[in-house]
Amino acid sequence: MNSIKQKIESILHQLPDDCSVEDIQYHLYVLEKVRQSLNISGLENTIKQEDVEGILSKWLIE
Repeated sequence: MNSIKQKIESILHQLPDDCSVEDIQYHLYVLEKVRQSLNISGLENTIKQEDVEGILSKWLIE
């Protein structure tokens, strides 16, 4: 698995040379939010999408 440093280096390499500090901050923010969400989904009880669709299909009209 890539370390956080490697992920940040990858982001920096993908950004244009004239990007702003705000551009870098935004991408780091998104990376952190995705990382947090993945950690939460691994720790909490989650429901598969198919199960949710089955439950909601009782109430939703297509």
